Amino acid sequence: MKILKYFFQFIIILIFFLIFKILGFKYASNFSGKIMSIVGPIFRSKKMMTSNIKKAMPNINSDNVKKIMRGMWFNYGRILSEYVFIKSFRKSLLKKNISVIGQEILEKIKIDNKPVIFVSGHFNNFELMAMHIESSGINLSAIYRPLNNKFLNILMERIRKKYICKNQIKKGSAGTRQLLSLFKNGSSIALMIDQRVSEGIKSNLFNHQAFTTTIPAQFAKKFNCKIVPIYIERVHTTNFKLTIQTPLEFTENDSTASITSTLNNLLEKMILKNPEQWIWSHNRWK
Repeated sequence: MKILKYFFQFIIILIFFLIFKILGFKYASNFSGKIMSIVGPIFRSKKMMTSNIKKAMPNINSDNVKKIMRGMWFNYGRILSEYVFIKSFRKSLLKKNISVIGQEILEKIKIDNKPVIFVSGHFNNFELMAMHIESSGINLSAIYRPLNNKFLNILMERIRKKYICKNQIKKGSAGTRQLLSLFKNGSSIALMIDQRVSEGIKSNLFNHQAFTTTIPAQFAKKFNCKIVPIYIERVHTTNFKLTIQTPLEFTENDSTASITSTLNNLLEKMILKNPEQWIWSHNRWK
């Protein structure tokens, strides 16, 4: 029965993708945002999302909690429609919609010709971050978690490998070993550090312990490589601002825990800058 459910979901997504293509970029973005604002809350626990928001912002009132959740679902919808137009972003037809701060940092990384670790979270249309890094001429590998829906996962893998980042590495111990090999051969790594992991350590995130990946810390200590925080925000409906922050440098004397804590502190600032643009539906503190 589950395979029939996944197939039905896949067909529905394809139909919506066709509708988005007909509507065009801007109209599709607004339409999909409105649809997801209605449908999204049906599939995710409002109680869990409220709990997550209050962990990060304990003094927030109920009206602002609702505002953040509405904004998150609307943004979710926009992202869904934007997959249809990701080719146009890659081919520079929609690059005018992305302003970049810190491009000179990427250029220096290219000149230095040493792999780095890019870290961020699931902000806004997070796919555009890896796409921009790779299209800037940097050899890049990105970790991803395969979707439960196998039909949809095949489509998304194809889109990601063709237009976002060709080196897509499946999350897990085997993926980590593959990343290590690619890194040793000169590939930088793009890593989302905002989701719960089974292989990690507990580190404070908004004063609550959360299982957090240690891959950036381990690589920084072992290879003396730089960690580059990167952040994307939606500044006006279909326009984005991508910020490449100053690279962080650590040594083998820095503990894994302290490096991980530093990165979580950066993540907190990113989340609080535009709370409606982060994915609160993930059970981060489980």
